[in-house]
Amino acid sequence: MRLLRFLCIGFIALSCSKSDPPSPPGVTALVFPEQNSICTTGESLTPANSRVTFQWQSASSTTSYELSVTNINTNSTQKVTTTELSAAVVLDKGAPYNWMVTSSNDEVTQTTPSAEWVFYNAGSQITHPPFPTQIVLPKSGATVFRDPNNNILLEWQGLDVDDDIQEYEVYADKINAEVLITTTNASVNKFNLPVDADAIYYWRVVTKDAEGNVSSSNIYSFKVL
Repeated sequence: MRLLRFLCIGFIALSCSKSDPPSPPGVTALVFPEQNSICTTGESLTPANSRVTFQWQSASSTTSYELSVTNINTNSTQKVTTTELSAAVVLDKGAPYNWMVTSSNDEVTQTTPSAEWVFYNAGSQITHPPFPTQIVLPKSGATVFRDPNNNILLEWQGLDVDDDIQEYEVYADKINAEVLITTTNASVNKFNLPVDADAIYYWRVVTKDAEGNVSSSNIYSFKVL
């Protein structure tokens, strides 16, 4: 009986001594440059370039951060890894960018991405094209079911620092998203697309503003069951 009690106590002590597994990194909140803004605080280096300092908040269980900044016009990406809550990157003036920060923990393989923000790095222009439309639904590559009316809901989000989006053009087909399906005004960012079963569809959204500027989203696809 005494031996059994000793073994139980030893088992409990051993169990209590085990450390909890390391936590995955938390998500960081972006701070600057702000979403859908014109960044005017960069350090001018040349007529074509300026240095912009990005800032974000501390994330839980995180040992390092990877800043990723992409020029939307050229699709070129710069990445900086740091343990700090800020990092400076040289950018083209007058160009649109998106950026995000990924949190990492040295003790785990899992990483955690932040939200993705868009902004213009200030240049000499006085008007700015809309940012490429952000697709909300369906997610690219998703498999979806038709509603009772044989429709699929398309949803998107438009952003423009000048706040003068005038209309959206929705293109969709089974080949390359070149067929214009509908045109909506700036206040409408949804459309019920009639679809066939067992088919793959491709779609994109073109945004137009009051100055005649135009931008297009990437082409996205989804499969209908």
